Amino acid sequence: MILLVTPSERARECSAALHQATGEKVMVAESLARATTLLREDCCHLVVLDQYLLDADLQDADSAFEHLGSAIPVPVNLGISCMERMVREVRAALQRRRHAEASARRAALASIWSELNGTVTALLLSTELALETPNLPPAVSEKLASVYDLVKNLRRRLASVEAGEEAKQAASV
Repeated sequence: MILLVTPSERARECSAALHQATGEKVMVAESLARATTLLREDCCHLVVLDQYLLDADLQDADSAFEHLGSAIPVPVNLGISCMERMVREVRAALQRRRHAEASARRAALASIWSELNGTVTALLLSTELALETPNLPPAVSEKLASVYDLVKNLRRRLASVEAGEEAKQAASV
């Protein structure tokens, strides 16, 4: 969702242009105080801020910025900017956000993969060593073999997920 913050008479026109260009739902706030309230209630991807409001009320601007959360602020001077420029800046900000999210997702997956890979390796080694224990009762041996097979299957699944993510990353570059 996009939050458009402006007292401009062109707010509806701007909102419609942003919705048409991005496909995102657009909410309009006529003041920074209203924007702060909406930011507390809803999660926004992007907040388009009329530069006029930012310059007019620094205290409300600070409050609004404190409540942005993960939303990306896009200051725009609607008094002098044309609609196409505003749409272009919003599209660019959304693209930057998508790239940042994808990068964060890849980093999180890599971290999880690294942690899990170490655990999976330790489990495989431990079960292999346990299976080599002399005079192991058959029931215990069967259970250890089952654990070993489950862990090998887990490793294959993790490897296929990692390969899929690498393929996605290569395709997006």
